[in-house]
Amino acid sequence: MKLTLKWVVWFSAIGVYVMLLGGVFYYNLFKLTFDEKLKQDILEAARLKSPEMIKGLLRSPRVITFEEFDVMNWLRSDKRITEVVYLNANGTIRWHPQGQYIGMQFEDYEKTVGVLTDAIGQAYYSGNPKVRAVPKQPFYDIAIPLKAKGEVVIGILSLQVSREGADKIIKSAMRKYVLGAVGVLILLGIPLYIFLSHYVLGPLGSLRDNIDGVSAKSLNMKFPPRKDEIGEVADSLNGLLEKVRLEIDTLSEREKQRQGYEQSWWLAVLGTAVPRAAKALVVDEDNSVLFANFELNKPDPTQKLHLLDIVDSRQQDVLRLIGMAMDNPRQTMEGDTIFKGETAHVKVVQMHSETNMRRTLILFEPRPSV
Repeated sequence: MKLTLKWVVWFSAIGVYVMLLGGVFYYNLFKLTFDEKLKQDILEAARLKSPEMIKGLLRSPRVITFEEFDVMNWLRSDKRITEVVYLNANGTIRWHPQGQYIGMQFEDYEKTVGVLTDAIGQAYYSGNPKVRAVPKQPFYDIAIPLKAKGEVVIGILSLQVSREGADKIIKSAMRKYVLGAVGVLILLGIPLYIFLSHYVLGPLGSLRDNIDGVSAKSLNMKFPPRKDEIGEVADSLNGLLEKVRLEIDTLSEREKQRQGYEQSWWLAVLGTAVPRAAKALVVDEDNSVLFANFELNKPDPTQKLHLLDIVDSRQQDVLRLIGMAMDNPRQTMEGDTIFKGETAHVKVVQMHSETNMRRTLILFEPRPSV
């Protein structure tokens, strides 16, 4: 996987991870804020109208007054409030949107209709407003005790409040958060990608091209100097190439010296140990002719001659002796053949050095004609 793709994957993964963490945090924050605002708004509205309801309860404990009726209608006009139940202190329903429930005891109402939460009971016994979330439904059950002087509960106002408006606001806020987070990631990713492309990927590509241009003939990398990590890598590579070049030069010089020593040694051997009338050849492990004590016809002086350029492939007796010598190093193999139109006695010996260098000496000694 290329560095660019890895960066995109990592940046995207980290961005999504941060967005999820931020989404959880902001969702809970929005939910707390807007739900709390919804509850406080309803409680504040009930407190605003509580004096009129308290006056009505004190004036007529059993029958609702016109002022209280107006309050009930005012509460019902709030689209957030889906149901209103108004109770007397003795537990009878003082007002309900459905007239058949007015005057019914709360215990009977609970058996008939059912109660979503225990908010009314908790508000009555504690004397404080209670807010309960309705399980698995988008509602709050809010019970507000109405107290006269002496903190005596003389009535309870029960409201069922829809959370749909708050949920819509929360969803809208979350959509804005997601769009904003994606926008921030894009705005942040573009300059980071430009930086990566200009200061990392571009120099790496140039360094790669320079490395590809290095050859054995030119161990030199033309990379512009940089004062960063990529420049340090380029300097290290240049240092390595310089060491390789020096090593190659050293090995080349040693090879030249070895060839010079070997040439002098074989010339001395061929000049002293081989009779003048005999013709001698020295070949390497590839059967290329290295030295000879007679003149060789070379079309190109710089090219080496192969043994088959001198010894005809039809001379199987010579090739057989050479094969036997290769199988039996340091042992002399002898036979007769015809070399350059003359009868000759052939001697072949292969020699090994400690460096596993192989040299084969082939000696053609002329025989007098019978």
